[in-house]
Amino acid sequence: MNRNILHFVAALLLLAASALVVVSLSSSKSPSPVAADSTVSPVVPAPRHPAPDIPQSISLCGEPVPLDAFGVRESLDRELVVNAYHHSSTILYLKRSNRWFPVIEPILEEEGIPADMKYLAVIESGLAQVVSPAGASGFWQFMKRTAPAYGLEVNEEVDERYHVAASTRAACAYLREAYERFGSWSLAAASYNMGMAGVSRELEEQGVTTYWDLHLNAETARYVYRLLAIKEVFEDPARFGFDLADEALYPPLEVREMEVSQTIPNLAEFAREQGTNLKALKALNPWLTDDFLPISAGNSYRIALPV
Repeated sequence: MNRNILHFVAALLLLAASALVVVSLSSSKSPSPVAADSTVSPVVPAPRHPAPDIPQSISLCGEPVPLDAFGVRESLDRELVVNAYHHSSTILYLKRSNRWFPVIEPILEEEGIPADMKYLAVIESGLAQVVSPAGASGFWQFMKRTAPAYGLEVNEEVDERYHVAASTRAACAYLREAYERFGSWSLAAASYNMGMAGVSRELEEQGVTTYWDLHLNAETARYVYRLLAIKEVFEDPARFGFDLADEALYPPLEVREMEVSQTIPNLAEFAREQGTNLKALKALNPWLTDDFLPISAGNSYRIALPV
């Protein structure tokens, strides 16, 4: 009996010794690859996104903006943030402005409209020949039913809403009328979005006299602040992080103009006769909306052609 107990104890001691050997071997293994790797990449700091500075003072068409009035500063701040960080769109606006502001600015001056109103075309269309869901078209986004009231021809073959110079003059006519009605360029600009009747109604119902005090629908409430934000960015792009070399800007189009007073039955053939093609003709004259141009007696059009 005592001999069996001794054998049992010996067996237990042998198992314990084996376990110690296993533990010792395990602890002597190489550390994991992660722990052994001494070339861990440094942490790359995230890109900075500083908030745009709100200017100490700002004006629209020479009229001071009351930044201390209720909600004005934050409304402007919102649009500055949106336009400063909406990089792709804002960069395209800056590129296009180099081409189209030289067309728009002299017309505004001739018509007696402040130069700041060129930014209306930016916020309306991005200086592109776009069509809104409601059907407003061109740089200045005229509706088909209202365009003729401001001197634009709109029919199956000609749509001068797409004629940059003609539509700019039409916009000037509207803005002049709105300014004469309200005596304020900010209200005139707001009416470009919601109509003169709409602005008049809100002013009367709310008993206020300025855009800055009006409670408006969301789109018009942001509209003039968007104009101001675009003005700020365009006047100092580098301040908002936009660094465009001169060669990155779209150059003004070099064209020659040809006056035509007889019907053109085939614009593609006409383009070839003038040493160009239909693609270039339509790009330079997007107001030509069909493949031919009927011209009544005594009428004429000026068509732009590549130099």
